[in-house]
Amino acid sequence: MAKRIIDKIREAIRRGNYDMTHHANEEMAEDNLAIYDIEHAILNGKIVKREKDDPRGTKYTLFGKGLAHETPVGIVGRFKETGVFLIITVYKVK
Repeated sequence: MAKRIIDKIREAIRRGNYDMTHHANEEMAEDNLAIYDIEHAILNGKIVKREKDDPRGTKYTLFGKGLAHETPVGIVGRFKETGVFLIITVYKVK
């Protein structure tokens, strides 16, 4: 049976097989989020949206809680052709 996509994303995060765009790094700093918040939100969150219209691949929006379990975090990402999970943007969910 094929792995669920959330499991593939989490595995990429656990293995450090992910990258972040410059935009995602800027947004992370602007919202006072740390990489640990992003990782924790992905590892314990859920996929809330799939966008299949991007020619570069399906984009996934995930919601989860930051490391302190207080800050709701949104993450948008997709898998690159190389299998690396690319985090496109991150934000505090309001």
